[in-house]
Amino acid sequence: MKAAFVALTAAASFVSAHYQFRDLIANGTTTTDWTYVRMTANHVDSHPQTDVTASAIRCFEDSDSVAANTSTYSVAAGATVGFKADNTMGHPGYFSAYLCKASPSANSSAACTGSSWFKIWEWSPSYSASTGLVFDSQNINQFTFTIPKSTPSGQYLLRGEQIALHLSGTSGGAQFYLGCAQLNIVSGGSGSPSPLVAFPGAYKATDPGILINIYALPSGFTGYTAPGPKVWTG
Repeated sequence: MKAAFVALTAAASFVSAHYQFRDLIANGTTTTDWTYVRMTANHVDSHPQTDVTASAIRCFEDSDSVAANTSTYSVAAGATVGFKADNTMGHPGYFSAYLCKASPSANSSAACTGSSWFKIWEWSPSYSASTGLVFDSQNINQFTFTIPKSTPSGQYLLRGEQIALHLSGTSGGAQFYLGCAQLNIVSGGSGSPSPLVAFPGAYKATDPGILINIYALPSGFTGYTAPGPKVWTG
């Protein structure tokens, strides 16, 4: 009985460390749950996505009907936006944000299914030989960044993600926590975002920033290699 209790307690603790990105942050305001962020498939149990080849790696939507039932938030290019989690993000990991020009609209389930995503921000762990990997982002509950001022006006999906690396020493061990907000970007510029990638397709399970044992780094390691394309800064 005691062993069973310990196992259940450990399992409950493990699940409680998981999280969801329910709320969009824009211009200093945190919006309400699932109003502008598409409800994710983990909205009940907070489980992560682990398969980089699955369609769920795009936005992790609960169903195809979620997009139409999610509102679209208007925000100016150059504004500060982000996501708030429902729990402390206690896992060490790598953060990133992507935009995709949504066609036919941000509230369409058909939007952003091809090579149309571009990275606008990332937060990698730092590294030195004396400290090893240092995850300054660990134990936060929200993250924000800036939409490049030269982003053209229009409707977009904003994809926020953390790749948790505490179990990433084996293939399929990295945990992807993500969500997509629906945006209408106004007062935009004339930039040409690039490079463009697709989800799935932007990541491979063997990418060095996804398949990595953060507790036993390989010989000759010089720093974390972020997965996906380079950041477009506008």
